[in-house]
Amino acid sequence: MEQLPNIQQLENFIIYGKVRNFTTAAKKANITQSAFSFQMKKLEELLGVKLIVRSNRGSDLTETGEKFLHRIQKIMGDLSDCVYEMKQIKEKIVPLNVGALMSLGDVLMNQHLAYFQKHNTDLTINVYNLEAHELFHQLEEGSLDIISTFYMSQFDSAKYGKTFFCNEKMVFYAPHLHLQQKKLDIKTIADYSLVQYAPHYLMNSIIKNYFMVNKATPIIKAWLSTPYAIMNYCQQNETGAVLSERLLNAVGIDTGYYSMVPSFNLKCYLMYKKNNPRYKIMKIFIDYVQNLYANKQ
Repeated sequence: MEQLPNIQQLENFIIYGKVRNFTTAAKKANITQSAFSFQMKKLEELLGVKLIVRSNRGSDLTETGEKFLHRIQKIMGDLSDCVYEMKQIKEKIVPLNVGALMSLGDVLMNQHLAYFQKHNTDLTINVYNLEAHELFHQLEEGSLDIISTFYMSQFDSAKYGKTFFCNEKMVFYAPHLHLQQKKLDIKTIADYSLVQYAPHYLMNSIIKNYFMVNKATPIIKAWLSTPYAIMNYCQQNETGAVLSERLLNAVGIDTGYYSMVPSFNLKCYLMYKKNNPRYKIMKIFIDYVQNLYANKQ
């Protein structure tokens, strides 16, 4: 029987096809560049065709290499699906890894999971509460199956799927102000000191941009990492913070906050890789969350 390429050679060829650079591809494959180059040459020898053209200026796929990449990506995707489905015959419990945006709080996702798992006993779900850059990184690397976040423009729409599930209403939480009005305009809010998320957090830039667009400059009293720490700080001091109304309600807070003028709403999505072999399982969870919020809008 004619010798066939091994799985590692094919997987590493796909890695090269994505980055078109031996040094970068070798790092992603976690092997030395010389070992990676040897694998690609061995693959070409087995196939009897030139897949990669090399020169002093770099390297790239040949026309044959492009065709092979297209075919082998589909074949490897089908193989992953097949292996995953076979494992499920042996393992009844299917793990699903879900990431929630730290600045929105994990209590919301935990509430959903408790109900969901009660009615889907064949599924187990691991929840990871992370900041945006780490959520995106782990989704890209495959450590997370689904992330709950705001839509980011850097996502490749051809590679990622996104399902809208709710509008996040942001409010001004300031329990020590004791104001009579239910709504505060942004100029009034900017007169009070503000507790903000840490500078490198996604929510920091979103809130900062909201004030900037509306030509207001708040006085920042402190920078904290979690919405729970921010809530606690506001409860202990005469200051305010921009937080999710949904999160405040989830932890039992229904007073002490004010609607913002102009309104501050953010669209929330569940995002996932389209070629994830767990997609059938993921779809059950995605549909559940989407339907849950459809009834609340």
